[in-house]
Amino acid sequence: MATVDSSPDPHGASALVRIRSLLPGLARAEQRVAEIVLSDPASIARRSISDVAEVAGTSETTVTRFCKAVGVGGYPDLRIALAADLARTTDRDRELGDDITTDDDMATTVGKIGYADARSIEETTGQLDTEALQALVEAVVHARRIDVYGLGACGFVALELQRKLHRIGLTCFAWSDTHGALASAAMLCGDDVAIGVSHTGATAETVEALHLARRRGATTAALTNFRRSPITEAGDHVLTTAVRETTFRSGAVAGHVAQLTVIDCLFVGVVQHHPERAEAALEAADEAIGGHRLEARPDRRRQREHR
Repeated sequence: MATVDSSPDPHGASALVRIRSLLPGLARAEQRVAEIVLSDPASIARRSISDVAEVAGTSETTVTRFCKAVGVGGYPDLRIALAADLARTTDRDRELGDDITTDDDMATTVGKIGYADARSIEETTGQLDTEALQALVEAVVHARRIDVYGLGACGFVALELQRKLHRIGLTCFAWSDTHGALASAAMLCGDDVAIGVSHTGATAETVEALHLARRRGATTAALTNFRRSPITEAGDHVLTTAVRETTFRSGAVAGHVAQLTVIDCLFVGVVQHHPERAEAALEAADEAIGGHRLEARPDRRRQREHR
């Protein structure tokens, strides 16, 4: 198991965001403490350390160790950090931040899903490591080629990054199948960049491809929701989202929204390096496809209107 970073969060993540991010990397007993905190953070103000230890089936020492693992000095500091988080919570947050239930009407369900998506963007950008992002931007700008690995739903995120970079003239490939990813990673070198996208950070095929790319000398980056997940061990640069999982997998949709937000930040950072070249490439692409837009072909639009 990876060693958990016990230093204070340098990127502005709230205590709850940090706990969720570190959850998979905690020891089993510490995970039980984390689950108690996440399930009802407001109750921590009323609970003693011995009470939390008893409910978690562990010792007070473990609770203290958990506090240090998530970047606070001890249980009193945890209570203060959680109180600060909760103080920023509005009535609307409390109303829409609850999990979706089968009793929710459609309006409530839509509101909760919209809230989850919007909150995922807000919390992701609030804790994003901008130094790691800037370093990745520099690597992508100077790369001979860029490989992006993502399986399942993360494959769509990988494809979106490939599409964006390709449109500004960079050589980029997105791989969503294991054999293709591994074969491509084996061809990389020190002039290349490889990016692995995995919400859990534990997708074995993506992790394997990123490790191989790193062994070949490529600069590697991991995009995941959990900063101590296996994929981070293969990344020279680690970018994290901050997404809460909810019932009926609305959290999964929020996860993709957050990943696309990070991808957009990366893309804009690359464009900022060479705005003239990027603008020329985008204009050339727009000109090439412009004739296929209906508004650019009034003759066809009139034909449809007269049918």
